[in-house]
This record gives sequence, C-alpha cells and structure tokens, in this order.
Amino acid sequence: MTDCITQLLLFSSLQRKKIQGDFNGGSLTSDAGALLLREIDKRIGLIDAINNCIPDPRNPFYTVHQQKTMLAQRIFGIALGYEDLNDHQSLREDPLFQIISERGIRDEAPLASPPTLCRLENRVDCKALAEIAEVFIETFIDSYTSEPDVLVLDFDATDDPVHGNQECRFFHGYYDNYCFLPLYVFCGSQLLVAYLRPADIDPSMHSRAILKLLVKRLRQQWPKVRIIFRGDSGFCRWRLMRWCDRNNVGYITGIARNPVLEGLAQQWTYESTKQFEQTGQKQRIFGEFMYAADTWDCRRRVIVKAEHLEQGANTRFIVTNLEGEPQKLYDELYCQRGEAENRIKEQQLGLFADRTSCHDFVARREASLSGNQFRVLLSGAAYILMDTLRRKCLADSELANAQVGTIRLKLLKIGARVVHSVRRIVIHLAGGYPFKQLFVQVLSRISELGVTRLSFGFG
Repeated sequence: MTDCITQLLLFSSLQRKKIQGDFNGGSLTSDAGALLLREIDKRIGLIDAINNCIPDPRNPFYTVHQQKTMLAQRIFGIALGYEDLNDHQSLREDPLFQIISERGIRDEAPLASPPTLCRLENRVDCKALAEIAEVFIETFIDSYTSEPDVLVLDFDATDDPVHGNQECRFFHGYYDNYCFLPLYVFCGSQLLVAYLRPADIDPSMHSRAILKLLVKRLRQQWPKVRIIFRGDSGFCRWRLMRWCDRNNVGYITGIARNPVLEGLAQQWTYESTKQFEQTGQKQRIFGEFMYAADTWDCRRRVIVKAEHLEQGANTRFIVTNLEGEPQKLYDELYCQRGEAENRIKEQQLGLFADRTSCHDFVARREASLSGNQFRVLLSGAAYILMDTLRRKCLADSELANAQVGTIRLKLLKIGARVVHSVRRIVIHLAGGYPFKQLFVQVLSRISELGVTRLSFGFG
C-alpha cells in the first residue's frame, strides 16, 4: 500500500534491541499472487467478455475509470477475499491492484472508489445479465481442447439468507429463514450457471428451460456428446424427465420417500433389517422396480438403497433412465453429486456469493442500488478464474484439490515490494515465501495455456 500514516510503532524489545515500525515501506502489497489470476484471465478472456456484455453510456471525454478496469477491480477483489465495495477505498491505492486491473501504476490517481464501482453495478440491466450468463457457458466450452464423451450436469439449489427488506425475500420452511433460492449448475468443478431466484418457488423452477438451453448449445458444439442430468429429489419432476426421454438426455435424480415407494421396496428393506439383526453390522441392499406417481405420464425405473444402521433404517430412492447395475449407478454416479454441493460452499463461503445485501433483486437502470444477481455473477466470475487456476495449473500438486480459500491463502496472499519506472515494473516477492517452487511451476503452466477468444452461441 502507499504510505498514509507516519506514526512510529513501538513493540517489545528483543534482548537489548528496540523494535519499532512505521508505514513508510513504500509501494508494498499483500496480494502479489494475484498476478497469476491476471495471467489466467489473459488466457481465457473472461473479463473482456463480461465487459463486452455491459453497455457503457458515459461520455468518453469525461470518463476517468474505464469499465473493464472497474470490473477487474471487483472480480479480482472477490477472488482475493475482499467481499465489500468499501474495501476498495484502500485497495484503489494498492500498486498491485493498479497492475492487475490493467490501468497501470499512478501514484497521483488511484483506481475507482466504492461509489464509482456502485454506479457501475447500478446500470447493469437484465439483458446484460443474460449475456454475462452466456459468457460462463462459452468459457466452459472453450476450456475443452477436444470433444468430451460424457457431460454430467449437476443442478442444485441452496439458500442464500437475507438480513434486510430486500426485494423477493421470502421465508423458506425447509431452511427456516428468510432467503433467496439460487440455482447452480456445475459440470465437474466447472461453473455453468449461477441464477438467483426468490425463495417462494418450487426448487426446480426454470431448471427445465435452463437444461434445454444448455443441451442445445452443448450439442451445437459437440453433436455426439452424451449428456446426463443429475439432481436431488427437488428436481424429480415428470415434465423434466419426459423432456430428457424425448431428447436423448440421461437423468438420475433423487425421489422423495412416500408410502407407495416404501411398500414396493419392502422386500429389500426387510432383508437389510434381518441381516442387521443377525450380524450387528451395517447392511446395504439394492433393488429396483418400475413406478409412476399419479401425476406422471408413464412408469419409470426406480432404484432403492435399503440401508440399515445402528440408528435404524436409512432407505433412499433414485429415479433414472440410465442402464446399469443399481448399486453402481447409486454409488459411482448419483452420490458424486455431493461435489456440486462443495463447489456451492466455495461460492458462498470463499467467494461471497451470498453478499446479496442490496435492496433490488436484479439491477435496473432506474435502481438506486446495485442488483443482487450481478453480485452473484461477479462471484461466479471470480470462481471461474480460481477453478481454472486449480484445474489447469495445480493438477498433481499439493493444492490440486484445495478449496479456493486455501489456494488464496497459500498462493495469492504474498507480500511484495513494487518498483516501477518508465520502462519496467518489478515485483520483489517476499524472500521467505514458503511456496516458491509451486509458484514458479504454476506460472510456467499458465504460459503453456493457449489464448481463448470467446464466441457466443445462444443467438
């Protein structure tokens, strides 16, 4: 940071030597590892693509802060752990932030202030939000160098608690609080959709429409790819399953227990209970049968997991149109959807997707406050950068499976001194940094990545 306090700081002595400090260290930063994220963004073109989605009505003659620079401030700031706009009151003077935002170091002219960044968020309308969502899909597609054989799309909803009188806030009985109900779609660890919704809805609302758009675009790019829809019981809706059946899309979802299902599964639950009583050990028995609820259009394959534990019976059901042995489908395919829940936790806990504290649900041109949907997308953009860093550059390393918070702490939070002249900027990283070799390895891997030029395919 640039120096702003000259007060002498006194600490306890070390033997006979006095220890004192001040804030006159010069151009210092605590986030030098953000240069890696800057290099990632230069390869995938994410911030450029988002910038192109947002019209800038300002008069260029009077414009001080470029829109792309402000977007970089916000997205890199979130990735580095700065969740609030107010954080940028100090960050705007950080030389490292001036570098990664592509503005350049100017001691006399800091980056955009929190009010200026807020005005940017205010003017992001619904059309721009939709186009930014499309950027996420194109970034996912461009991450592949060859056509994949199978894509498993994980749909999951979660609660986003609210603590004020925001638009579209409702009390949700399952989560027992006032919240929003965002919908996320992941493929592996990659984020495709981050869609903020009110909480007074069916958990599967709009999931069929989103799946249609995703399948259309993915098959446009890869005509032979096999697509599987995966979700919990909140997404077990017969119209969605019917659409999958008619469009050659596989599905495997949970289905809520009811007396009819429990009656059809009685032979397996009875057997697991009997074996548990004989052995005292946990028992898991799998079976299957055809079932249709009264509202369904046809009967479908239901797999039952008849499990008995010390605490009692733990029977679960899934419905699917996939072929395969029941236990293999349950253990090796359905249970893997838990990874999507981990990725959502990264979004909300590590990248502050739950900072939906402004009044307006989505940004509107006439709004006086920024839109919550745009903040969710900013968090999503930060996640895409962090996940690209993890997938592409940390494979086979000690951070290959690390959460974004751990990656931030060990790879991005590095103290450094910034020295700049007319022709050169030199970043002197801390000599005692314990992950020097990993940092060098990551930078080398980034340099081997090709440069992506995002295109748009939804039309």
